[in-house]
Amino acid sequence: MERRSFLKKATIATGVGGATLAAPAIAQSQPNLNWRLVSSFPKSLDNLYGTSEIFANALRKATDGKFNVKVFAAGEIVPPLQVQDAVQNGTVEVGHTAGYYSLGKDSAFIFDTAAPFGMTARQQNAWMLHGNGMKLMRELYASYNIVNFMGGQTGTQMGGWFRKEIKTVADLKGLKFRIAGFAGNILSKLGVVPQQLPAGEIYSALEKGTIDAAEFVGPYDDEKLGLAKVAKNYYYPAWWEGGASLSFLVNKKKWDELPPAYQAAWEAACFLAHTEMCAKYDALNPPALQRLLQNGAVLRKFNTQILDACFTATQEAYAEEAAKNPRFKAIYEDYRRFRNMEAQWFNVAEQAFAQYSFNKKL
Repeated sequence: MERRSFLKKATIATGVGGATLAAPAIAQSQPNLNWRLVSSFPKSLDNLYGTSEIFANALRKATDGKFNVKVFAAGEIVPPLQVQDAVQNGTVEVGHTAGYYSLGKDSAFIFDTAAPFGMTARQQNAWMLHGNGMKLMRELYASYNIVNFMGGQTGTQMGGWFRKEIKTVADLKGLKFRIAGFAGNILSKLGVVPQQLPAGEIYSALEKGTIDAAEFVGPYDDEKLGLAKVAKNYYYPAWWEGGASLSFLVNKKKWDELPPAYQAAWEAACFLAHTEMCAKYDALNPPALQRLLQNGAVLRKFNTQILDACFTATQEAYAEEAAKNPRFKAIYEDYRRFRNMEAQWFNVAEQAFAQYSFNKKL
């Protein structure tokens, strides 16, 4: 399957602002299908969970109501961190999750979501759609009986909520930190004790002191989770998630059985949902951050000493993982080359513009 099939097959017209899909004429001979989608996210996180609803509604409209996908929140059918297993085993047809939740299966899954000190949302999209990203991810997921599709982007995330200030690298030692993905492996080199918890368990763990710090996504979701009530220090940036992508995962046997018209409608619906998520976060995060600060949160930036230590540990972790996992090495080398080229261009145009212009008010 071609890596840019989103763009080549998604011939269904989008409405103004990409908010709706105009339904094509679906032949009467097409089957009526009812599939189930399990999400890794609770309904309270309306942008993460809601992306699946946007997808399902678009698919239903595009197929004249013939192809229906019912969305189930985290825990309703399977636990939030077992979505990939459910799709692989055929328990459900579809899942919506973050690839790096499956780090324990294969460390290469981090490149489907976010790699530390890696790419931003736009750069990740470029790699997936116009680099080798989708091809490499499709090959990876195929070994797990899954076909993957882009399923949303958060944009650059925040570094998380900390009970105490983090002034030096020494302050990281012994810190019990809820953090997802490969970043936990990196921070453990600096003495952090990483914890991977689903969204619904973060607040209680932080409140009870089971963990000392927690990161999730950014202001909009963090406000909903109430994290500022139990930890006031709000750090940035999340060097481990310059742009975190989610994925729609489909059982390969079920995907192969779909008529071509349904596959085209599916890809268009995925692309719509993927685009909507990042746009919503870009609109909703700024006012949410203002509210958090007005209610007592303290915004803090990781200092250069800490970032330098994290970058050095990241380089070590990449080298170690590449040495023991050939698939990780192959994907990392492609990802790294693309990221470094993107960085040169963004430093010329984007950063020069942002550093000057965004310090001014129109």
